Order: sequence, then C-alpha cells, then structure tokens
Amino acid sequence: MHADVETDEVYAQMTLQPLNAQEQKEAYLPAELGTPSKQPTNYFCKTLTASDTSTHGGFSVPRRAAEKVFPPLDFSQQPPAQELIARDLHGNEWKFRHIFRGQPKRHLLTTGWSVFVSAKRLVAGDSVLFIWQVILLSKNDKNQLLLGIRRASRPQTVMPSSVLSSDSMHLGLLAAAAHAAQTNSRFTIFYNPRACPSEFVIPLAKYVKAVYHTRVSVGMRFRMLFETEESSVRR
Repeated sequence: MHADVETDEVYAQMTLQPLNAQEQKEAYLPAELGTPSKQPTNYFCKTLTASDTSTHGGFSVPRRAAEKVFPPLDFSQQPPAQELIARDLHGNEWKFRHIFRGQPKRHLLTTGWSVFVSAKRLVAGDSVLFIWQVILLSKNDKNQLLLGIRRASRPQTVMPSSVLSSDSMHLGLLAAAAHAAQTNSRFTIFYNPRACPSEFVIPLAKYVKAVYHTRVSVGMRFRMLFETEESSVRR
C-alpha cells in the first residue's frame, strides 16, 4: 500500500508472480496477506465544513471524538490546551494546538491547522481521519496520533503520476498482462480503489467457479453487487 505524494490518495502496488510447472501441479494455498492488527486503536473521521477549511479559522472537533482519540486535557488550566503531534501517511509530522474554549465550549485545533489545510489543499467536503494507536511493546507502550485525508469525489483533470488512469489501465495493463502470460513472467499493477470501486482481486476458487461451473450465454441478464463509499447497491 502506498499514498500518492500529491493527493495522499491510497493505492496498491502489486507484483504478480507466475507459478512454475511444479507449483501448478500441486494444490495452491495462497499465503496470508497479513494478520489482523492487535494494536488498540481509536479513530474518528469528519467531513470538513467551509469553516474548517478557512485560513483564519480552526478545526472544530466533535466532543466525543476528541475525548476518545486525543490525549485528555488538563482542565485545571484556563483555558485547557495542549500540543498535538500527528503523523501523516508519508511520515511527516504536523503540530496542532488543541484547545477547549468558546461559547458553548468546544474542542478546536487552532495553531498549525491552517498550515496543514494549505499544504494539503483541502476544501469543504474533504474528510480528515485521526487515529490514536497504542503500540504494545515488551516493556513500555508507545502511543502515536496518525492523520489521513480522503478527498471528496470530483472530476480529475490530471491523474496523479503514481496512479494509472482508466484508459491506460485498460490498455497498458491488459497488454502487460497478456505479454506476461505469454512469456510466463511477472508484472506489476497499480490499483486505486477510489477510481474503480469494483472488486479488483478475487479468490482463485471464486474465479474457477465462475469460469468452469457457471453457464453464462450472450444476452443473459444477471444481477451484480456494486459497492460505493456510502453503501452497497444491488443493480
């Protein structure tokens, strides 16, 4: 998994390795792609408003979210405040002043927030994700605050350099796949789930069943499940 340096959009880079003749004869059991994380985490995601993205304002944090994700404030101070350091997907650290003030009182990120908004070119409708992660170590636990963004869906005039466009994916990727199949060589693919929300990698058993055990003829009607960011819609 990677994050585009320009947009912070997450994408996958996968290299497919062909099986040799002996491996093709044996029962193929795919290796685990990863184990579920056992690290305790809390997170919240908020869609930014016009006020949140104003260069003269701050970021209003819902009270429950602030209490769940951010370290506790010292309410003996007036006003209660602290400095937060959050790390983004590229390992960059961002410093914010977290303060509890106003009428009615609310949690705000002030100093440092406008710098982050400008650097990431955030606009109303984009979303910000904060994750509080506890890393369990043998001696001492380590806490860290992680920060990510999800941009609102809007037409792209220029595709990020590290993500294939729709046309190049269909033409270039299929050509590369065909060449790799003919030469029994490996090839690398990129996948952006925001650009193509349909299922991209399917289990081998599902593929075999679809190819050899399902009779589909030209003109046959069928239903297919399409997943969107908001919900799953059957069409």
